Amino acid sequence: MQLYSPAERQRRNQSGWTLVQGILAPLQFLAFAVSLALVLFYLATGQGYALATGSIVLKTGLLYAIMLTGSFWEKAVFGRWLFAPAFFWEDIVSMVVLALHTAYLLALTNGWLGRDALMLLALAAYASYLVNAGQFLVKFRTARRQSASRAVPA
Repeated sequence: MQLYSPAERQRRNQSGWTLVQGILAPLQFLAFAVSLALVLFYLATGQGYALATGSIVLKTGLLYAIMLTGSFWEKAVFGRWLFAPAFFWEDIVSMVVLALHTAYLLALTNGWLGRDALMLLALAAYASYLVNAGQFLVKFRTARRQSASRAVPA
């Protein structure tokens, strides 16, 4: 099954949102990796709570940015804001990721959880993010393979 029709591939290649996604995705992953280390450091030592918290908030901000611009990308390429058939399951898992990160922000700002519980919620959000990032990496590799196979004359 082709991930993109020829028209969708052309729209993907011409969309500025493709570049935005290409910049935000590795930036968000870097923020995730640093934040994960800070969260684990806090949980192991009890030190660095403010830094870990700030990193989670920053990572969540990047998540919101990539989700918003990703919906613009999906609309430009597939004509739908979300849940285009080619990315349906990725978008479903993205909603779980977004819900967990948002739950963290709500719990943080409303004082609903203690420090350790907040960090565990962040870890749950990060685990869901890793699943989602893996889904998108598989799609990225599939798209590259399909583009390469189209470029090779039969």
